[in-house]
Amino acid sequence: MIEMMSAGGVVWRGGGGGEPDVVICGFDSDNSAVIWGLPKGTPENGETREQTALREVREETGLQVVAHDYIGAVNYQFPRYKDGAMCNKVVHFYLMSAEGGDLSLHDDEFDYVRWLPAAQALRALTYDNEVQVVENAISLIQEKAAPSRKA
Repeated sequence: MIEMMSAGGVVWRGGGGGEPDVVICGFDSDNSAVIWGLPKGTPENGETREQTALREVREETGLQVVAHDYIGAVNYQFPRYKDGAMCNKVVHFYLMSAEGGDLSLHDDEFDYVRWLPAAQALRALTYDNEVQVVENAISLIQEKAAPSRKA
């Protein structure tokens, strides 16, 4: 089994009194459906997981982002396209906010990059493991927005 690692992020805004918006990325598949996912990618030489996540999210969304919290990781297996060898991939995700940039500046890896209300993003995401990542991110956002209770 070939071991692989990637890192990415859930970029959010708002959420103070209402539902946060999150960024999702999509590309047209061969069967005319859009595959929606979170921005992520593989490390370059010497990068940490967080550095990889920040670079990949910046490239794939066009946004200048800052990482705040580690959300967690997902793990899945798939046959490699070129030779069918089985791969085990772990993808680490960080909660991020945008500090500038513009979605129109995203690279050509995705056909679409959108801000969506969290509930709509959860319905649009293609993969269940990424739905869970966004649900975990929403929990972190809600914890941050909750007033602190001191005894």
